[in-house]
Amino acid sequence: MDQYKALYPIGIVAELLDIHPRTLRIYEREGLIRPARRSGKRYYSNTDLQWLTCLRRLTHEEGLNIAGIKKLLTLASCWEIRHCPDEERKNCPAVLDFPVPCWELKPKSCQHKGLDCPNCKVYITKKEQLMLDRCSDGTPLPSSPGRATPRS
Repeated sequence: MDQYKALYPIGIVAELLDIHPRTLRIYEREGLIRPARRSGKRYYSNTDLQWLTCLRRLTHEEGLNIAGIKKLLTLASCWEIRHCPDEERKNCPAVLDFPVPCWELKPKSCQHKGLDCPNCKVYITKKEQLMLDRCSDGTPLPSSPGRATPRS
């Protein structure tokens, strides 16, 4: 089964994880989750469910708030993950506005390259690394073709 295939509507996710749908929308508005959209409705994948479980653990067990989680996501800079050359970094909004995560920049730093955040190597790598570091039981996360694999 493709762990990244968006299968679950917001109501099912809320029930499965005991999270209020409003909280899921807040996580989305804050840029912590990017559910797929079909006909204007949100759909979540198994990987999204893992990430949401991790978010709940970080907030409820470790006492982090949304700002703290976002700060953790900025620790590895996008230009390190993408291995951007110095010349490209000179004009990149992600470098100039650091430590704002690249996916929160307006305009998005990589949109001109045809990249979108939910499928971005940087976004996926940072999220998966945080899950491995803070929420994993040691089991490797599934990887899918076209998706970034976590760095060690």
